[in-house]
Amino acid sequence: MTIAQVLEKPIRALGGTWDTRRAVTALRDAGHGDGDQRQQEKRAREALRKLDAAGVIVKTDPNSATYRLAEQ
Repeated sequence: MTIAQVLEKPIRALGGTWDTRRAVTALRDAGHGDGDQRQQEKRAREALRKLDAAGVIVKTDPNSATYRLAEQ
């Protein structure tokens, strides 16, 4: 299972807006909190971008890395 797939589960379950900080927390809670804070944030941002590209989430503001679940 990829990091993006791991993150997709809580995003779908919890909804709301998602930023790097919330994604890092969710990944850490799922047992994927390896590395220092910068590495965790990088991994979270990459997962958010992949989920955005897959159409699972959409950016809420073009000037920030804040996302929400895409309309289904």
